[in-house]
Amino acid sequence: MNTSTRTKPSQINSAVGTPITLTIAGSDSGGGAGIQADIKAISATGGYACSVITALTAQNTQGVSGIFPVSPAFVEQQLDAVFSDLDIRAVKIGMLSDAGIIQAVAKKLRQYQPEFVVLDPVMVATSGDLLLEEDAISTLKSELIPLATLITPNLPEAVTLTRTTGLNIDPSALQHTDVEGLIEQLKTISSSAVLLKGGHWEQDTFSTDYLITNSDTVTISAKRIATRNTHGTGCTLSAAIASYLAQGCPLTEAVQKGKDYLTQALSHADQLSIGLGHGPVHHFYAFHSSREQG
Repeated sequence: MNTSTRTKPSQINSAVGTPITLTIAGSDSGGGAGIQADIKAISATGGYACSVITALTAQNTQGVSGIFPVSPAFVEQQLDAVFSDLDIRAVKIGMLSDAGIIQAVAKKLRQYQPEFVVLDPVMVATSGDLLLEEDAISTLKSELIPLATLITPNLPEAVTLTRTTGLNIDPSALQHTDVEGLIEQLKTISSSAVLLKGGHWEQDTFSTDYLITNSDTVTISAKRIATRNTHGTGCTLSAAIASYLAQGCPLTEAVQKGKDYLTQALSHADQLSIGLGHGPVHHFYAFHSSREQG
């Protein structure tokens, strides 16, 4: 009889010190956003990436032409596969296409209890159209946000999240004066930290984000980069933050380092020539720069 005991994932991976981050998101066939951007960002910032795919998209630099959701049951099967074998310290969550998938992800996060969860609430397209039905948004707020370490809404997504709080803001006419009200209302819907991203104000010289906790609000700014290659910026930022959390950085440091990484990826983005539309940021700018110098 074999009396050996199966070694736990944490016993294996802790020994080699590998910071593992799981990304749960949709696949971008064009390679610039979603799972593909997350894996690049996690790898480029020093982590190891594993993935659970929630939807397939027919997508390129010019837009999305089709979405094929993965069944909630198979999302659960993927989650069981990675959590049962890998010592996952941080999880980044992106596109979740319906309430059933949101519930499946929440169920498994409660079961496996990873240390850090970064939730990028992908709800509003650049056009302003909702990407999630109202019941899915409600499920996101009740099931997933309470499990998150950090949520990272952009300005239109923050408006959508706070719509039922009595704060009436037209997302197409957001003003800088609306930020204070958004910050206060975001505190009421989440005990998690919130990174409110201000990148939609394209006329500003600086891109300013607001890291909101129950005790403080920290402003994190970087010079705005003039480039058309901005596809996947939200995915990249949240994945980089999760990667730095998995590596042991405190929250504020992880957010600052994630912001710095994205700024550099944007500043080098025009070195790439990808597609006919809005191309991706340059995730591996540091590797390419060192190779050229060598």
